Amino acid sequence: MASLIDIKQRITSTRKTSQITKAMQMVSAAKLGRAESNARAYGPYVSKIKDVVTHVAGTGNSSDHPMLVSRPVHRTGYIVLTSDTGLAGSYNSSVIKEVFQEINKKHTSSDEYAIITVGRSARDFFKARQMNVVLEVQGITDHPIFAEIKDIASNTVQMFEDGVYDEVFIYYNHHINSISSELRKEQLLPLTEFHEKGQETDVDLTTYEFEPSEQEILEVLLPQYVESLIFGALLDAKAAEHAARMTAMRSATDNASDLISDLSLQYNRARQAAITQEITEIVGGAAALE
Repeated sequence: MASLIDIKQRITSTRKTSQITKAMQMVSAAKLGRAESNARAYGPYVSKIKDVVTHVAGTGNSSDHPMLVSRPVHRTGYIVLTSDTGLAGSYNSSVIKEVFQEINKKHTSSDEYAIITVGRSARDFFKARQMNVVLEVQGITDHPIFAEIKDIASNTVQMFEDGVYDEVFIYYNHHINSISSELRKEQLLPLTEFHEKGQETDVDLTTYEFEPSEQEILEVLLPQYVESLIFGALLDAKAAEHAARMTAMRSATDNASDLISDLSLQYNRARQAAITQEITEIVGGAAALE
């Protein structure tokens, strides 16, 4: 049985840990509020640029743009969004596990896929298994700006246009609320939704004239649209990360409180037993002197 000193030390150390996790929970809660605001504020931009691309692609003169048309798939690109640090529950492991299983199921050689990682967790996992990581970025701030991923986003688009891979998927955690998120897999390239639904627009485009041509407009808009999707997913994933870390730290704080209660009860029982033992010894000694 643990001594009173050992139990007291465990209570003290657990209480200190509880104070740390409580502070981390409060920090994550503050970051979550701003991350949610950033994600909401970015939504209208993505929606508007999607409308513009839909309208331009819907003219029927630009549906053969290489970013809009599916082609035989010889190599697949995977963009994986994770965090640089842990202490966020299953936030990183759920995304990494899904991508890892997908690659093992679909591909038999590293020549058939390419991985683009955002965050140290995914980079470390896939590189430790000698998987084909072609691009990586780390050190993304808690409230990212587009400049932080501009290079990797533009490189992703350029590699698709150059035929390095024939399709691109992005995996990340979509933020639902402060206590839940869901894993999302979305196809970034090719943008087949515009090719298939290009004619189904709500605006009569026959009254519009484009200057420059639709093809030239799409040459600029399509890469910007894909880059905006990547950045929007990152903002969404960051909100999910802060929520996951807040939830994990709250759970750790609650567990520490429960442990402190159990240890306090154990301490009081041990102390009572020690006092009872001392009283028994005193009574026994007094009786022996009579």
